[in-house]
Order: sequence, then C-alpha cells, then structure tokens
Amino acid sequence: MNSPTLAALFMKFDGHTQMGMAKIRGIITFLLRLTALAACVIAAIVMGTAHETAQIFSLKFEAKYSNSPSFKYFVVANSVVGCYSLVVLLLPVKSLLGRLILVLDAIITLLLTSSFSAAMAIAYVGKKGNSHAGWLPICSQVPKFCDQTTGALIIGFVAAIVYLLLLLYSLHAALSPLFSTPS
Repeated sequence: MNSPTLAALFMKFDGHTQMGMAKIRGIITFLLRLTALAACVIAAIVMGTAHETAQIFSLKFEAKYSNSPSFKYFVVANSVVGCYSLVVLLLPVKSLLGRLILVLDAIITLLLTSSFSAAMAIAYVGKKGNSHAGWLPICSQVPKFCDQTTGALIIGFVAAIVYLLLLLYSLHAALSPLFSTPS
C-alpha cells in the first residue's frame, strides 16, 4: 500500500497556503491601489473645481484654487499620482518591475505627503489668518470655497494614508522572505 507520508501532506498543504497567500496579497494590493486612485482623482477634481466669488463693501473678489501655488501643487500632484496608479493597475500582476514600483511607491507617498502639507498650511492660514503678518481669515467671506477645499484635503489625506499603507505592505512582502527562517 503506497500512502503519502505526513511530511508530504504538510508540504502539499504549505504549497496551497503559499499560493492562497499570494492571491490574497494581490487582491489587497489591487484594492489599495484602486482606493488610492479613486481618492487622488476625487481630491484633484474637488480642489480643481473650488471657487467662489464674494463681495465685501464694494470690492468683489474671487477665491479659486489657482490663486495659490500650494493648491495648484496639490491638484497636479494628485493628478500625477492618479495617472501613476492607473498605469500600475494596468500592469500585469507578474511584472518584472516589482522593485521599481516599490521605489516609485515611496516617491509617490512622499509627493502626496508634501502636496497635502503645503495645501494644508495655506488652508489653515485661510481659515485662521495670521495676525503677525496681518493676514485676515477669508473663510467667513467664502465658506463654500473653504468647505470644498477642506473636503479635497480630507480626501487627499486619505490618499496619502492609503499609499503609506500600500508602501508598508509592499515593503513587508518584499522583505519578509529575507528574514524568514528556513524550515
């Protein structure tokens, strides 16, 4: 009677487990990239369409994202990251560009973080003003603009967090074989 040994059964089970883990890892990566793509595109659109006209006394002024270089940077950065995310989603799963994508993910995470930080600083000044510099808050005059900008910043922050999670997950997947103990 030729029956499989216990060690052979465990090896077969371990092989199925590794294939299942690879599939789960691919699904998680895909979902994170899809979420980041959606967040970046939505943040760019919401910020890019933010504008409002207000009249104070007889002065009429328009608040729009293109008045601030930081807001422009935010829109451009989120647009670039959205395009990058789309390209990476369209790449084959078994692509040889894995290491390059890992490095680019780190750069993209830094780009999102810096654009969010720059836009957040300007939004804070717009909301609170700066008494030392003589800058008055403008959100009481253009609340729709400020609300739309705040929404874009929240979505941009979500995109940055998702990319950070994606980067950490990819680093773990890339480095875990180096630190695992051979059996």
